[in-house]
Amino acid sequence: MSALSEFHLLSVLAQEMNMRKAAERLFVSQPALSQRLQSIEKEWETKLFVRSQKGLTLTPAGELVIKFANDVIAREEKVKESIGALNSEVHGTLKLAVASIVGQNWLPQVLKKYISRYPQAKISLMTGWSSEISKSLYEDQVHIGIIRGTPDWKGVKIHLFKDSLYLVDKEITRPEQVLETDRPFIQFKSDSNYYQEIQDWWMRQFKTPPKRTVVVDQIETCKQMAFNGIGYAILPAITLNGAEKDIFKIPLLDEDNEPIMRDTWLLGYESAFQLKQVRAFADLIKEHVEEGGN
Repeated sequence: MSALSEFHLLSVLAQEMNMRKAAERLFVSQPALSQRLQSIEKEWETKLFVRSQKGLTLTPAGELVIKFANDVIAREEKVKESIGALNSEVHGTLKLAVASIVGQNWLPQVLKKYISRYPQAKISLMTGWSSEISKSLYEDQVHIGIIRGTPDWKGVKIHLFKDSLYLVDKEITRPEQVLETDRPFIQFKSDSNYYQEIQDWWMRQFKTPPKRTVVVDQIETCKQMAFNGIGYAILPAITLNGAEKDIFKIPLLDEDNEPIMRDTWLLGYESAFQLKQVRAFADLIKEHVEEGGN
């Protein structure tokens, strides 16, 4: 960047038209300034300034060079301003991997806030089972993962919220009635720990497996089948927004008669949170949760 420092030197000389005053502004001695000017004129192969007892006078070549130098300095200032904007604004791509149930029911509100607040940022989003999210994190394919359940994670781990599990049906009002109905228990494919949680509750409650079971791929399919009276299902509160009509929701209780809850966690490596777009997202999520967005 020696050329830029030379342009600044020439610009100061042209403003002051006096070696002593220019030397003071540049914090150098007059002999040192004179020597640098001679070196610059040698590079340009022409005289830029004419010295006299009254001070300095620009030569025609000097006027051209000074104009060029000032143009470069002005462009430099614009670039610095742009870099400053980059440093103060959130840019870059935020790479997210999110459990499908969270991506469908909770994340959209957060992403809407994020996009509105940081319009320069981009988002890359993948959804899947929590086990797939963990795999993406371990393989460093994403910056942040949001999973369900209790994670075994050594990096940054932020608890977001927990929600209850409900037995959902259009007819059943008490858990014991599942033993009387001929309609099926509708389940959705999920991580094994979620399945295990449901099975543990069921066997503790009824000591016998369901009469009939239908397994579907997606939780939304499971939900709609239950809402349409095809069967009953066990769904987390995150999927129930309160707008469903004529639906009974019975909370699942553990052996201590406490509601069975499902945790949601934000995970990531420490290094990812050094990125401005990642840090901004984590801060926004904390703000969202504190405001009751769960």
